[in-house]
Amino acid sequence: MKYESQKIAQNFYTFAVLLFLVQVLVGIIAALQFIWPDFFPLKFNIIRDLHINALVVWLLMGLMGATYYVVPEESQSELWSIPLAKFQFWATVVAVTAVVLGYIWMGFDPQANKFVAGTLLLNEGREYIEAPRWADWLIALSVILFLINNFMTMYKSKRWTGIQGTLLGGLTFLALMYLPGMFYTKSMVKDQFWWWWVIHLWVEGAWEVIAGALLAFMLMKVTNAERHVLERWMYIEVGLVLFTGILGTGHHYYWIGTPKYWLWVGGIFSSLEPIPLLLMVWDAFRTTRKHRVVTNRLGLFYATSHAIFNFVGAGLWGVIHTLPQVNKWTHGTQITTAHGHLAFYGAYVLLVMSMIYITLPLIRGVNEFNTSRGYRSFWWMTISMIFIVLTLTGAGMVQTYMERLIGLDYVTVKATYNFWFWALRAIFGVGFLYGAWLFVIDFFKLGKEPVEVTSTATETVA
Repeated sequence: MKYESQKIAQNFYTFAVLLFLVQVLVGIIAALQFIWPDFFPLKFNIIRDLHINALVVWLLMGLMGATYYVVPEESQSELWSIPLAKFQFWATVVAVTAVVLGYIWMGFDPQANKFVAGTLLLNEGREYIEAPRWADWLIALSVILFLINNFMTMYKSKRWTGIQGTLLGGLTFLALMYLPGMFYTKSMVKDQFWWWWVIHLWVEGAWEVIAGALLAFMLMKVTNAERHVLERWMYIEVGLVLFTGILGTGHHYYWIGTPKYWLWVGGIFSSLEPIPLLLMVWDAFRTTRKHRVVTNRLGLFYATSHAIFNFVGAGLWGVIHTLPQVNKWTHGTQITTAHGHLAFYGAYVLLVMSMIYITLPLIRGVNEFNTSRGYRSFWWMTISMIFIVLTLTGAGMVQTYMERLIGLDYVTVKATYNFWFWALRAIFGVGFLYGAWLFVIDFFKLGKEPVEVTSTATETVA
């Protein structure tokens, strides 16, 4: 660690990994509720809200922590304001905690979600962006303070690099794409049109730009690759992500009442979306092969795995069911759920974990640490996730055939034909929970216990 202010990243990482554990726990509860609806006092709709919103917030906190590490190092300067960063952190924690408590309160007392000053108090009721309006403004304020702090750090240092510029550009894009979710119209078509700006352009636009910048930083950090080479490929990847991702929004538009040309736009550009993700995989392996001295083997392992599963989950598992000729049958089924699980795991969960394993040892001032738990955590989570995705894909295929072709109703299919899919998903979910628990333990113990198995001492890739 080169700058004292980089330690603030650890605060964000800590809250992120705790929320990650909460997200997985409520995910297990949700999986069990598919089998036993009355399994838990809180109903499925509240548990699902907690599961999805915890995912978004912990990834966002992890990306903020990563940025607070990268920007000072790239700027070769201390952070502009450490007190502002700490205030922003604690304000975000308080706001997120209040929202979570509000969801739980509404779960026990649905009538508590009343209109106050023209807006709902506890839950806005819009899928994936359920946070109430007061929370939206607090989150927006947190992001604004975060961006100001990082932009001022860059401005103060008078140093600009491609990596930090792309990273801050992606985060600014992310902030702007949150705004369309803060208003709605009475027209369902218009409302869904703007709603997708948040849902799609976050994960397949802004977040992929951030992923490209962080991948370049991580490869440079652990392999000592040339900056100009990594940045060149980063620009190509990010440019293609934006080109395909923005127009790829069309694969959502063509089912909400928009003009027919979205069938063509969505179909063509959805099929192109895996290309930049494949380039990220190629870039990671090219860099690793060329620069054979690795300073953090576990970090590189996670970073490369992120690139691979980003391509498989977000790219392949997305394109196989977003083409119009297929999506007209699979839209809204468990196949979509399978894609979402693998895409988020590969593209962003492994991304944040990679940054943690690369930067946390430096923050704690250790050159070597026990990596065995990190590898075990990865394999437990990854193998479990693969089986969860295959299970959900199988459930979606049954659902598509039984509901869309034969014409059976949803409840009949869910209760009868898909029972074993739900049971298997819960079992594999417990395996993923164990891997996540290993990761959380490793986070708090990293660098604080004797090195017993392998270390991050400089190694040569065979």
